[in-house]
Amino acid sequence: MSVENEHRLRFRNAMASLSAAVNIITTDGPAGRCGITATAVCSVTDTPPTLMVCINRNSAMNPVFQENGRLCVNILNHEQELIARHFAGMTGVSMEERFGWNIWKTGVLGQPMLKETLANLEGSIEQIQEIGTHYVYLVEVKQMAVKEEGHGLIYFKRDFHHVMDKSLADAV
Repeated sequence: MSVENEHRLRFRNAMASLSAAVNIITTDGPAGRCGITATAVCSVTDTPPTLMVCINRNSAMNPVFQENGRLCVNILNHEQELIARHFAGMTGVSMEERFGWNIWKTGVLGQPMLKETLANLEGSIEQIQEIGTHYVYLVEVKQMAVKEEGHGLIYFKRDFHHVMDKSLADAV
């Protein structure tokens, strides 16, 4: 194994130890409707509210996101692991079928918003940068819905895990 490949593998293994919230990024518009499971999502600033979303440049979804210019970050709860697996391409369910289920509503900006999530953040793509193997999207959040209760879903050590909200767990 080359030194470069070994370094890349060590980095990937280190990043597997970095717990990350599981999200489904969706878009709808002139280029069509699609979605993808992503953990590379983080806040950038609250003034204006801006998120960073990273998607592999090899993803067939990129032209759709870029042409539509808008997207929704759907932050999943602990009961939405199966939908995360569908949108990660782990189950063989088609994109058309994924959006055919009665689990969607349309946001103010016309973006597919998954019901029962911890939060839905609709926004416009303000900048796109190419960094290595990924596109980095900077998204200004224009509309958001936040659920006050619920448990989280994270990806850690290459698997999905539930995160219990301690204040809710104590009440049970």
